[in-house]
Amino acid sequence: MQNGGTIYGYARVSTDAQDLANQLDQLAAAGCAKTYREKVSGATAERPQLKKLIAALLPGDVVIVAAVDRLSRDTTDLLTLARDIQRAGAGLRSLAEPVLDTTGDFAELVLAMLGVAAKLERRRILERTSRGRADAKAAGVKFGRKPSLTPHQQQEALKRIAKGETQRSIARSYDVSQATISRLA
Repeated sequence: MQNGGTIYGYARVSTDAQDLANQLDQLAAAGCAKTYREKVSGATAERPQLKKLIAALLPGDVVIVAAVDRLSRDTTDLLTLARDIQRAGAGLRSLAEPVLDTTGDFAELVLAMLGVAAKLERRRILERTSRGRADAKAAGVKFGRKPSLTPHQQQEALKRIAKGETQRSIARSYDVSQATISRLA
């Protein structure tokens, strides 16, 4: 990576009620020539100022954040952003987490660690989701779409089928598809 590029800052808060001043002070003290700022949740992928920042990067530039969670709250997203910054030929540094620094010799190691962390986070999310589903099922929660027909309508439709009425005419009377009626039989 070339030296002498522009040092950019990125500051973000989640709501309009929060203040960017502390982050802006830290980034100015770190030597940021320009700071992109926005008030939007880190959980959303729609961060227009961050997109502008990444689009503006040139080889040798550095992006500094006050803390990693200002850039992203998700490890997979953080890895993607770090790789986008690296592909632009720029580096990434966090003031609060000095281990996150892709401007030096250990850039590939830092990105590899982020990749492993992203995989572990994804696995933990899947485990928590699975455990949550199992707990919900045990508590009697029903998953999937709500039935198109009430239990009473289902019984009524079955009786009508038994009397010889066509599935198509029954379906029309309940304003459902014939497939819905065929699954009852």
